[in-house]
Order: sequence, then structure tokens, then C-alpha cells
Amino acid sequence: MADQTMQSHTLQLGWRIATIRNGIKEALAYRGEFLLDIFGSAIVPVGIQLMLWTAILRGDPGASFAGMSYGELMAYTWTSLLFSQIRGGDLDFSLIEMIRTGTLNNYLLRPVGVLEFVYFKGLGEKLLTLLFCFALGSIATLFTSLSLPNLLMAMMLALLGNVIAYLFGCILATVAFYWENAFAALMVKNMVVALFCGELIPLTIVPEKYSLIWKCTPFYLYVFGPTQVALGKWDSSIWLREMGLGVLWALAFLILLHLAWKKSIHRYQGIGG
Repeated sequence: MADQTMQSHTLQLGWRIATIRNGIKEALAYRGEFLLDIFGSAIVPVGIQLMLWTAILRGDPGASFAGMSYGELMAYTWTSLLFSQIRGGDLDFSLIEMIRTGTLNNYLLRPVGVLEFVYFKGLGEKLLTLLFCFALGSIATLFTSLSLPNLLMAMMLALLGNVIAYLFGCILATVAFYWENAFAALMVKNMVVALFCGELIPLTIVPEKYSLIWKCTPFYLYVFGPTQVALGKWDSSIWLREMGLGVLWALAFLILLHLAWKKSIHRYQGIGG
């Protein structure tokens, strides 16, 4: 009995590792597209922040904006790039497309959880992205104030944010079982997340009376939180607290996803939701 249990756990771990490995191989097989996606997706947030902070503060070296100097804003801009590439992805869009077109059948027939399989399939590419960004950050430690311990803690927080982002996206993706144009829900979600995760602006510039809005969401754990850790703005005690909160968010979303998927899957007809 113990041997069978051990064999079952080994098989469960084996398919997850194999799926991650296949995701890495796919990313490496199209290295040009992989690198183009990383740098291409960084252009918009960097461009917006560079133009904004330069226009506001460049003319006055001693000026500050919301308590942040031009140098601090630039440091945030460039450091946040390391983590904006790790968050999220389009796996929730892929899941909606599978539901809409009926190709979800191919995954339901497999002896693995469909939501787990989709995540681990995309995790390989994200881990490769994380290693690439960690390498860039490690190089930056040679000529900036970044440190390897802070960078490592920041990457761990960003990876937790990636898990939360996927779970939240999957919860919204269950809308596809009820509404054919469910892509709209994810588009709205992406716009809200882009603002509240700290990808476009540092959330510290948000007035204190409005800060509760982003603090009541887990989105700031995607980019803003890791950037604060990497820059040394958050110490290890704050990092531990935010990691704990992130785990709680992930568990809450996991429970909600289980309930939403269990209820919604009964509407699936095999030819679309």
C-alpha cells in the first residue's frame, strides 16, 4: 500500500516536471520570439514612465514628485521591468479559447487536472523569463544599489504573484461557460491590473486617502511589491508579511476557483461553453 502511494506521488510529480520542461523547450525553440516578447512588452510601460517623469522633473534637478526624486523614479522604472515580465501571461485567454471552441475536450480526457496542466505548461516559459530577468538584475548589482539577497526575495514574491494572477484569471475565465464574449472581462481585468500592480506608475505616488484601493487587492504583489523589495524599500520583515498575505490570497482564489469551476463545468457541451 505504501509502495502504491509512493508510486502515485512520483507519477503526479513526474507529469508536472515533464510539462514544465516541455514549456521551457518550446520557449527555447523560438528564442527570437521569446526575447522579442520580453523586450517588446517592456516598451510601453518604460516609454510612458520615461516621458512622464522627464517632463515633470527633468528641468529641476532638486525637484521631487510625491516624495520621490527623479533618480528614485528612474530606479523604480528600470527595476520594475524585471518583474513586469514575470507576472500573469495569457493563459487565462487560452483557457477561454479552449472553452469557446470546444478544444477543452482534449484536456478533460487526460488523467490530469486541466487547470493544473495549463498552468504548468505556461510555467516553463515564465521560469525561463524569471531566470533571464534574474541574470539581468544580477548584472545590475555590479553598478547599482541592488543586492543579490534582495533580488532573490523579490523574485520569490514575483513568482507568488504569478500564481495569484493565474488563479484570478482562471476564475474570470469561467465566465466563458456562460458568455461567449468573455474575452471582454479579461481585457478589463488586464487594464485594472496594469494600473494597480505598479507596472505603469509606482503606487507610492497614489494619495494616502486613495491608497486603500490598491492595498485591498493582491495586484500590487505582482510588480510594485517585488520592486520595493529589490530596491531595499521593504525589509525582510515586510517581505515575510507580504509573502504570507500572498499565500492567503492564493488559497482564497484556489477555493473560489474550485467552486466556480465545479459549478460552471456542468454547462460545458463539448462544442463551446
